[in-house]
Amino acid sequence: MALTFKQQCSFVIKLGEMLHRYGTPAFRLEAHLKTVAAHLNLDGYFLVSPTTLTYCLWVQGAPDDDVYNYSMRVKPGDLDLASLARTDILVNELVAGKSTLEEARTGLKEIENAGSPYPELVTLFAYIVLGSAFSMLMRGSWNDVMWAAILSMLVYAFVAWSGRSRSVSSMLEPLSATVVAIIAVGLTRLDPGINQPLVVLSSIIIFIPGLSLAMGFRELAARELISGTARIMDSLMVLFKLYFGTVLGVAIGVLIWGETLPVDDFHVPLWTAWPAVLLLASGLSVVFKARLVDAPWGVAAGVLAYAVSTLATTAWGTTLGAFLGAFAVGAYANLFARWRNLPAALVTLPGIVVLVPGSKVYVGLDDAVTSKQFLTVDNIGVQSFLLFMSLIAGLVFASAVVEPRKSL
Repeated sequence: MALTFKQQCSFVIKLGEMLHRYGTPAFRLEAHLKTVAAHLNLDGYFLVSPTTLTYCLWVQGAPDDDVYNYSMRVKPGDLDLASLARTDILVNELVAGKSTLEEARTGLKEIENAGSPYPELVTLFAYIVLGSAFSMLMRGSWNDVMWAAILSMLVYAFVAWSGRSRSVSSMLEPLSATVVAIIAVGLTRLDPGINQPLVVLSSIIIFIPGLSLAMGFRELAARELISGTARIMDSLMVLFKLYFGTVLGVAIGVLIWGETLPVDDFHVPLWTAWPAVLLLASGLSVVFKARLVDAPWGVAAGVLAYAVSTLATTAWGTTLGAFLGAFAVGAYANLFARWRNLPAALVTLPGIVVLVPGSKVYVGLDDAVTSKQFLTVDNIGVQSFLLFMSLIAGLVFASAVVEPRKSL
């Protein structure tokens, strides 16, 4: 049966909605939709932002007045690498003629209704790993690592609760930060000498919008001005909500438990940074819902990013280290996409997040307000900005040297 123009448009619209939901950047989504539309003998323009999708489609060679316009309101997407991979495979089969459009539409519905590839217990364990691994990476004490792991369990409880309660979902970040900060202040009475601000930051690290900020800057670099600006502002608001929640929680905690005690000058050994990176990348693969078959490649990207950036930083400084780390991840991801015929994002995101200075932006905000630093970093505000610029430049240069063959 011949496909109608409206059926073709309906498929493109649904595909764009789902890819947006799974965290695809605007410049990649628009390019991919144009490729798919061309396969369906359609032409069009697409406007993507974190909260809106606008389509303008017409049959190739048709009169200019025969145009289908569609606009929809959407919520900012969350990363779901498993669904992103399955959607890309489905589109590849459609383009290769291995499936019909009707079968592809049915496949989209199945992907949309599919749950997380990991059970809740595994996701809980991933949150624990993330909190403790970040504390190790920041060289807290072993007690800091332990308490960060325990409080990360509480953070996951709020995340799970938010999936069942709209009111909790609307205030998830500040609520989690407030409760964690109150308990962390109390823990300083139970375990004197722990680095209370670091324990709080490690526990809520999953909410720190470092990756979202990097994606926003990357969209600006691709001249996606509306989407990039909106994503950066949304990230900054999340950061402000987290910081406000932390400050409120500390204030309430001090009223309940009393003033916090000085921090002990004890740190985990330097060698723990390597297993911390491995654990961090593994935990992120679960939180980002990467498929088991793709997860090892994402973990390898995280280790590669840290190794290259650490070695380069030792030789040439932090800024060039971040640039080379991002370049290595970008080149590795494009090669992966060529070899496996899958989206480069499957390994780019778990890899680049190890380098993203989102936590430094949070620390810089705390330093600007309180004039105190709980992590010793000189000129943290300027350094964070330079790191973001270095990461974006590294990814752009990587795409120029190892040109990607896929739009996703």
